[in-house]
Amino acid sequence: MSNLTSVVATIRLMASPGQQAAASRDAASRTLMKAAVYREYGPPEVIRIEDVEKPVPTADEVRVRIVASTVSTADWRLRKPDPPPLGWFMNGLQRPKKINILGMEFAGTVDAIGKNVTRFKVGDRVFGGSFRFGAHAEHACFPERSIARMPNNAGFEDAAAIPYGGISALHFLKTAGVKPGQKVLIYGASGSVGTAAVQLAKHFGAHVTAVCSAANFELVRSLGADEVIDYTKDDFSRAGRVYDVIQDTVGKSGFWRSMHALKRGGVYVLPGPGPVPVFGGLWAKVTGAGTVIGALAQGGVPALDFLSELVERGRFRPFIERRYPLADIAEAHRHAEGGHKKGNVVITIAPRTTSGCSGP
Repeated sequence: MSNLTSVVATIRLMASPGQQAAASRDAASRTLMKAAVYREYGPPEVIRIEDVEKPVPTADEVRVRIVASTVSTADWRLRKPDPPPLGWFMNGLQRPKKINILGMEFAGTVDAIGKNVTRFKVGDRVFGGSFRFGAHAEHACFPERSIARMPNNAGFEDAAAIPYGGISALHFLKTAGVKPGQKVLIYGASGSVGTAAVQLAKHFGAHVTAVCSAANFELVRSLGADEVIDYTKDDFSRAGRVYDVIQDTVGKSGFWRSMHALKRGGVYVLPGPGPVPVFGGLWAKVTGAGTVIGALAQGGVPALDFLSELVERGRFRPFIERRYPLADIAEAHRHAEGGHKKGNVVITIAPRTTSGCSGP
């Protein structure tokens, strides 16, 4: 044994300094990856590209080589944070402690699996979304329950743009019980959730009125909107109680305006939890005005599979407004939170894979 040890030591000493350096670089490349990291709350500039350790999947996790992700509302809100109490509760009071790599939705290929994973194998093309975040990196680990196989006819960028808007719109429209022939108003129809909601409401057979700026009329009409209203010029509530369901995707429709436009017994959907759904919902229930819904969307694999099938049938397409490389992540955040984003903002992490589904 001592002779063998001596031989190994001699071989190592014989290696040139250049060979030793190359070996060190190769070892580092196997364990490190590029990621967009933020270690303090603040503006987009707090995010920096760093070399961090590549994650190792636990028994129930899948590691994905990320090809594309997005900057969603959840990402920039958690970065700021906005609203502060929610961000502090989720991620630490003075600085982000639990989540330092953002990126809620993703698409890529499986490159490692935990011992308990049964639905996937290395090389599978997958997409999904998780409140664990972490997709603004070359690799990320996610629970098996938050991942589905990509639509056969979608590229990675298109697939990455499906989960956040698609699951949010699907959850709330199903909760509202949208039926064929009902009149549905989508407020904020040109954003990630809005563009998904227009398409899904049409899929469920509704007559859809889209509220957005005039600059986005052509977009929402191309997605299936029957009528359009320019929020900068017209008040959607002037027509009176005409809508069975009002889905506000951006939180700016106004409670009393929406109640005035909602049919008695109709459903008013808000984009998340807060005092308006709680107290407004109580008032609407007591007076019989309708039902107010406001919570975090849920869906998981069944929702991803449902949306994937619609994509394959040509009934749903995520709209992508802009694409940014990971190196320009701060600029992507700046645009996403600027208030005029159309559809989705995609982050490309590996070489692009194109398809015919997305916008320009």
